[in-house]
Amino acid sequence: MTEKRKGARSIKDIPADILIQLNRGEIETANLTEWLAVDQKQLLENLLQQNNRADYLQPILTRVDQLKKQTVNTINEAIGLGILDFSLKNQDEEFLSKLSTHQADLVRCWAAYTVGRNNAFSIEGKLKQMQSFASDTHFGVREICWMTVRSDISKNLKESISILSEWTKHENEYIRRFASESTRPRGVWCEHIDALKQNPGLGLEILEPLNSDSSRYVQDSVGNWLNDASKSQPEFVIETCDEWLKESNTKETQYIVKKALRTIRK
Repeated sequence: MTEKRKGARSIKDIPADILIQLNRGEIETANLTEWLAVDQKQLLENLLQQNNRADYLQPILTRVDQLKKQTVNTINEAIGLGILDFSLKNQDEEFLSKLSTHQADLVRCWAAYTVGRNNAFSIEGKLKQMQSFASDTHFGVREICWMTVRSDISKNLKESISILSEWTKHENEYIRRFASESTRPRGVWCEHIDALKQNPGLGLEILEPLNSDSSRYVQDSVGNWLNDASKSQPEFVIETCDEWLKESNTKETQYIVKKALRTIRK
């Protein structure tokens, strides 16, 4: 089974037949090494040919070539936005709907951009559709999807927090984790949310229900959220951690608190 592939540790060790399948969009990447090795331009060309959309290719590649900095993430975004533009111009709903369930994880990442950056959707609409990406079995899709709506979350902070606080009750750990990861005050590879840097208390509606979460994946995100906040509001983080330990002195809460206070304790 492809799901059980461990994947090579370095790009040069990826077997040639695996790389061909990855670039054809026939299988998912097994790890970060493979994720970084995929030729997204080739994958795009194959995807468009397979779906009789070859006329979309050149304008999207031009967009990629114009990037000042070409990384996996910037290329991913440029392709996702290129597909969105062309599909909207051509009213090509059929093509867009195929992408979100494609077997290749990088194609599903592009699909996340076609939702997260589609101005026809409200923040509520975007988040509702983003839930299927947030619960994706692939790490890459889960990371990209929150980035696609990050700026909208920031612009509609109160409404977003209200919606995402409901997600903290979800049985799926990936969906609970999206709620905290997407609202981190500083975050990684993304713009900061100034309102949460200045007033992290706004995020307690999301953090409180997760302060003893059973999932390590969620615990890491909550700890990192508070660690972000500690860089501008250390007193708030110390007080919150003290309160949590009093209310819920579980090993899960202790782990989160340790992660949250790591910058303060340096």
